[in-house]
Amino acid sequence: MHELAVNVLGSRSLVTGLGALGVFLVLFAETGLLIGFFLPGDSLLFTAGVLAATGVASGGSALLPLLVASVAGALAGAQVGYLIGRRAGAAMLRRVRNRRLHEGVDRAGRLLDRYGYGKAIVLARFIPVVRTVLNPMAGITGVPAGVFTLWQVAGGLLWTVGVMLAGYLLGTSVPSIDDYLMPMIAVIVVLSLVPVALEVYRSRRTPEAR
Repeated sequence: MHELAVNVLGSRSLVTGLGALGVFLVLFAETGLLIGFFLPGDSLLFTAGVLAATGVASGGSALLPLLVASVAGALAGAQVGYLIGRRAGAAMLRRVRNRRLHEGVDRAGRLLDRYGYGKAIVLARFIPVVRTVLNPMAGITGVPAGVFTLWQVAGGLLWTVGVMLAGYLLGTSVPSIDDYLMPMIAVIVVLSLVPVALEVYRSRRTPEAR
């Protein structure tokens, strides 16, 4: 019954209720399934690191199981998203009516055009919604499977390990950090939106420059 009460949109609830399993499932869905674009990837990784440091994660989960779960979920999810894109992505996107998701598709396309495959795939990991749609977009646009796998693994490791370790290090160095967890998550959410805001700003300035 406790697991049924988990809030899938609440990072702390996911980690304290489901531990490593919750981290795996959310990151897999967020990076591999278009329906997962609303899930809390960045804040979940950071929160998992903090709660691992303070021993509050489900079952007292240590850092290593949470790290393994996050890496496995992010890498497997991205690969599944790519395969979905190669086989049925275009038709699936046409059926989706969510405006935010289609905005993410546009941003993902601009990233691929502007930065090339490798850099775009790595950068997308750090941009909400874009990291959900870029994987199927890579499949739709014909990014070679080997190239996609190489860069999605590099980006996935950098994102999951980097953000979770940041939370863990902060959790071990700041006393009673639980008291500040919600404000810190809010800051992370805001910071994760900075690349989106910059991309929108640049796209609006480009026509004027021409």
